Amino acid sequence: MAATGLRALLNSVRYEVLPAKATEDKVLAHVPHDVVVTVTASPVKGLEPTLGLTERLAAHGYRVVPHVPARLLRDDLHLKEVTDRLGEAGVDDVFVPAGDSDPPAGVYDGALPVLRRLDELGGPFAHVGVTGYPESHPLIHDDVTIQAMWDKREHATYIVSNLCFDPRVLGEWVARIRRRGVTLPVQVGVAGPVQRAKLLAMATKIGVGESTRFLTKHASWFVRFAAPGGYAPERLLTRAQEALTAPSAGVAGLHLFTFNQIAETERWRRALLDRLGG
Repeated sequence: MAATGLRALLNSVRYEVLPAKATEDKVLAHVPHDVVVTVTASPVKGLEPTLGLTERLAAHGYRVVPHVPARLLRDDLHLKEVTDRLGEAGVDDVFVPAGDSDPPAGVYDGALPVLRRLDELGGPFAHVGVTGYPESHPLIHDDVTIQAMWDKREHATYIVSNLCFDPRVLGEWVARIRRRGVTLPVQVGVAGPVQRAKLLAMATKIGVGESTRFLTKHASWFVRFAAPGGYAPERLLTRAQEALTAPSAGVAGLHLFTFNQIAETERWRRALLDRLGG
């Protein structure tokens, strides 16, 4: 039964990619059209690379979910321009995190005001995702992050959980948000089969200032990837599968952080599905 649930999660995946020069070609070469592609946004490079890649992948027939961080939006007019542009590209799903830009580019310092403004614009997107934090946010208390999900529930349609490497913590977090009355479906964030050296190489390519912030913010990731035996996503999923596949968990699928190791991620997914008889 658990294997059946895990196969279902692996068949309902989203691949998070960074809008780098080679990303479009990698997606076209390795990602099936039934896999949703989400495109991150950089505090250094702004929204344009995200929007451009989203438009191109959508034109290729992919279902694309751009990240639209609140702190990268200048004002209401900018949000309206972004919304109109994505609508013209046929995008019906956006992910709205607060973002890491410090200071913010404009008037929005968090996701909730953007979500409210989208409602005022008539709800242009059928699907709107917000962030969840299974492991403690370095700057925000756990109760505050769960309260934030509660506050956003009327404006969002699903939650994407941030990276978590502890199956027990992940399972407990899902149960905890359900006890608090947060009923939005969850896309569970899981790191793909990325090697530590490749993750480090990727981090150093995303911009001098930004890479410093990335490495500082995610130092624990490198510890996990460098641990004896390394990191194996199937080990995490196997240990967490009972909690993630329970009907009460409301887990809709997996959000795989590829770190642009797109071919490797798809090969890993297909191989695991084959082993599970999927």
